This record gives sequence, C-alpha cells and structure tokens, in this order.
Amino acid sequence: MQEFTFAPAVMPPAAEALRTEVRDFLADARARGLFTPRRHSWSSFDPAFSAECGQRGFIGMTWPKEFGGGGRSALERYVMTEEMLAGGAPVGAHWVADRQSGHQILHHGSERAKALILPQICAGTCFFGIGMSEPDSGSDLAAARTRAVRVDGGWSITGRKVWTSNAHRAHYLIVLARTEQRSDANRHAGLSQFIVPLDAEGIEVRPIYNLYGGHDFNEVVFDGVFAPDDMMIGQEGSGWTMVTGELSFERSGPDRFLSTVQLLLEVIDASGPEPDRAAAIDIGRKVAELAALRRMSTSIAGMLDRDLRPITEAALVKDLGTAFEQSIPEVARRLLAIEPRINREDGDLAALLGHTVVAAPAFTIRGGTREILRGMIARGLGLR
Repeated sequence: MQEFTFAPAVMPPAAEALRTEVRDFLADARARGLFTPRRHSWSSFDPAFSAECGQRGFIGMTWPKEFGGGGRSALERYVMTEEMLAGGAPVGAHWVADRQSGHQILHHGSERAKALILPQICAGTCFFGIGMSEPDSGSDLAAARTRAVRVDGGWSITGRKVWTSNAHRAHYLIVLARTEQRSDANRHAGLSQFIVPLDAEGIEVRPIYNLYGGHDFNEVVFDGVFAPDDMMIGQEGSGWTMVTGELSFERSGPDRFLSTVQLLLEVIDASGPEPDRAAAIDIGRKVAELAALRRMSTSIAGMLDRDLRPITEAALVKDLGTAFEQSIPEVARRLLAIEPRINREDGDLAALLGHTVVAAPAFTIRGGTREILRGMIARGLGLR
C-alpha cells in the first residue's frame, strides 16, 4: 500500500505580516459598508468588492508581476484566502479565476491568452466559470461528450455543461471538450481544454435555481462556438492532465472547509465563555477538526509552492473538509434556540442558519462527489 503524509508548512514572516494587512483591509471595508460578514463568502458575487481586492493586490498574488501579479508565495496567498473566508468577505466574483483558471492560463495558455486575460483577472475585473460537468455524467469528467471539431483557425465546440456557477455573469469558461473520439481502452485520452468567452456567438446560458431560490447555477449550451487555436489550454489531447492538476487547486484550499465558518463562530459566541457540557463537546470537536483540516490544507499549499501535484492529498482534504462544513448547521440547530429562515439577502442569524441548512447538501457534491473522491484516494493509496 502506498502512503502519503501532510508535512507541516511553516508560514514565512511575510505571510504573517500579510495577515495583519488583510485584516485591516476587511475592517476598513466593513466600516465603509462594503459587505456584511454573515454573508456566504466565496459564493457571494460582488464585482465592486473584487475590484477593491484587485487594487490592493489580493488577486493573482503568486503570478509574475509582468501580468499584474504579486510574485508572492502560495503560503502568502493561503493566508490572504483564509482571512477573506474567515472574515466573510464576498469574494465569489473573482474566486474561480484567481483560484484555478488564471493558474491554468499562466502555466499552459498561449502568450496572447496570458497578455489579454491575466492582467484583467489581477485587476478584479475579469471573472471565470468552470466548464467541466455535463448532464447525465455526475462527477465522471471522463464521460464528457461536448465535442470540439477542428475548423479553419481553431475549433468548433458543440455540447452542454451543467451546474456552471456564475455563467450568467462571468466573462469566460474553461471548457473541457473531446477533440478525439472516446476510447474504451483509455477513457482519459482525447480531451482538451479551451478558453471560451461567454458572450461568444452560439452560447446560450439557461438558469438553474437553487432550493432557496437563488440563481447561482446554470446550464450552458454550445452550438458551433468558435475557439481560436491560441485559446486552447496546453496541447491537444492534454485535457485530462490539465483538469486533474486544476482540481488540486479547487479541492485543497480553505474554501473546502470554511464555507460555514461564520455560522460556527456564531455558535461559539452564543454559547458564551462557559458553555454547558453538550455545547463544549460539540464546539471542541469541531474546532479540533478545523485545526486538523487547516494543517492538511496548508501542507498542500506548501506542495503547490514546490510545483508538486498533490492530487490524492487534495481529494482527501476535499472529502473531509466538505463533510466538516456540512456538519456545522446540524451543530447550530442543536445549540441555538432560533428558528431558521430562508432569506438569502438578509444578514441576521436566523437567515444565515436557514440558508446554510438548505445549501449544505451541495457541499459534498460540488468539486467532486464523495464517491468519486474516495475512488481517487483508494487509487492513490494503491488500494484499487
């Protein structure tokens, strides 16, 4: 059986100095009324706040300065990210572009794509969605049926993507498509990725409404959408390698266990400095889990800083982390004497609890279901 470890990552002095800077920024933003901390952070779409983050250098922090980035380490970016999430900042507009799409373009995109798109992302004015999941495929990305056919000067893309967050207000998708027929011998072959503007001719975005009435998800239909050759990510047929590397960023960060941290903080505050035995047990267990998840997640940030590919480790953090954040509303329901309400825009505690209760079931689906993740972990450990 193969093994892996989560070696501790030591935060450099610059990261701790940055922590103070981010906290001061958030305190000032709250004082100016830019956001309410009880909102649901990385799913809250706020272009004005993203532009402020861009002005402060909080987007594209690890990217080269020639593209508008900050040239900082992955651990410094980690500190910024966890402070934004812990502070309940509405970072959803630029989240995907900063977390994964920009990284893909930086390392595998054409020179034109880098020069055109990366400075806009760093400025907080260019937003991305994820064009991976398809109808009837669940989390099995190898089952993708969207086709890209070579035409003069590029590719013609036809197919559908689903559960595409913010496609109705983002500027681009990175689309996973088949550039060759699927082979039973190698299901991962023949896939490629493309940068596609969402205002391109032939794209239709159809809304999918959540249980609580919010419009975050979409179905995106591609009908002969043209993608130039220099908007391909990596080489033709390298899509599976690209997408699995991208998922290491999507699955390992603090967003995979801090989605409900505002509710946990409310539970701690409501329980007071001397909680009863039941509250002390519940809160103590959750804080201990949170500390362990943070250790694992910062370890992966250190691996990414060394250009490693911690695919199995990221899958484990995502599986454990989303189960953790999914459990918080149940703890809150046991310990808080309030009746939850479903009102996505209201910032009071009852609305926060109500929204979290109905949103939590999706936590273990988005970014890969438990079944898919545990299969990856088993393969990574040599058990399959």
